[in-house]
Amino acid sequence: MEALGVDDFAFRKGRHYGTVLIDMATHRRLHLYDGRDGEDLAAWLRDHPEVTVICRDRSSGYGGARVGAPQAEQVADRYHLWANLGQAVEKTVNAHRSRLAEPPPARISSHDTPSVKPEVVQPSKELKIVARLREQHAAAHELWEQGMSKAAIGRKLGLHQATVRKLVGARSADDVVAKSLQRAHIVDPYVGHLHQRWNEGIRNAAQLYREIQELGYPGGELAVQRHLRRYRTGRGHAPVPGPKPPSVREVTSWIMTHPEHLRDEDAAKLHRLRERDLELDRLTLHVRKFAAMMTGRHGDRLEDWITDVERDSLAPLAGFARNLRRDFDAVRNGLSLPHSSGAVEGNINRLKMLKRQMFGRASLDLLRKRVLLTR
Repeated sequence: MEALGVDDFAFRKGRHYGTVLIDMATHRRLHLYDGRDGEDLAAWLRDHPEVTVICRDRSSGYGGARVGAPQAEQVADRYHLWANLGQAVEKTVNAHRSRLAEPPPARISSHDTPSVKPEVVQPSKELKIVARLREQHAAAHELWEQGMSKAAIGRKLGLHQATVRKLVGARSADDVVAKSLQRAHIVDPYVGHLHQRWNEGIRNAAQLYREIQELGYPGGELAVQRHLRRYRTGRGHAPVPGPKPPSVREVTSWIMTHPEHLRDEDAAKLHRLRERDLELDRLTLHVRKFAAMMTGRHGDRLEDWITDVERDSLAPLAGFARNLRRDFDAVRNGLSLPHSSGAVEGNINRLKMLKRQMFGRASLDLLRKRVLLTR
């Protein structure tokens, strides 16, 4: 046996963990032990000096691989590297959530303006959750500027530390409230039709409800009534809605997808977004360079890529890059060598199936026998 695959799995609702070892050449399960610390792995490796390659994810629990087999090359799994990069991209896009919306359509020229101008729509009342987030953001920043720690701010404002970190880390209140403002509503896809018909003088909610039903609206009439209520007597004409902003996950997916595999519509949206936001443009370039490095097996470019990202202002991506330095040799090998942890992931999926079959009726010892003694 030359190459060994290592991965852990949750046992008993994630409260208990085990580790499985796989022969990467034959995909045969070699060993399964309780826990996921490095001592058991180091002990097993000392008895198997023929192991020269160890495929694993980047968990710190596999330090025993270096102790038990110092002669072996560590190879970080490319799937986990790409997944970790995707998490950093999503965090970066989330910080830019308020900038994802495209600018509203240009106003009608004065030559096309009707002789009777419609009333100006009064701004609708701000959502309670949005008002509360703005107040919390202002209070947290005021205390932070006074030198108070995040833990102390949390105690004073009665907020969880994760909420305080989000508030203090946000450059403006708009970055915090954007998620609440962007929440999708069942009426959203039909707002354009509703507002157009409203401005044409059709104020009967039941009639408008029937019209959008024919367009595929799946909701009820009450939601339509609630949406139109803000434009009733004294509220004026309904505004022409701008394009609905893409979600954070949509933008993350566009950035993480090979340009040749993007739909033309999505590619155009990403192009316009990159033109509007230079930071997201740089983020996309960094991701594509990493993808080219990973698929082309150019691990020799890793140092330059990390340096470029660390010099940029994209904090989540810089954090991902710094973590790569902590496991640099394994990551570089993962981006250079042909070894993959695919066989390990396949065995983990099979192991999970066996675990579910025995849930609540078996111990780890029985699971070990079923894993190791069956093909």
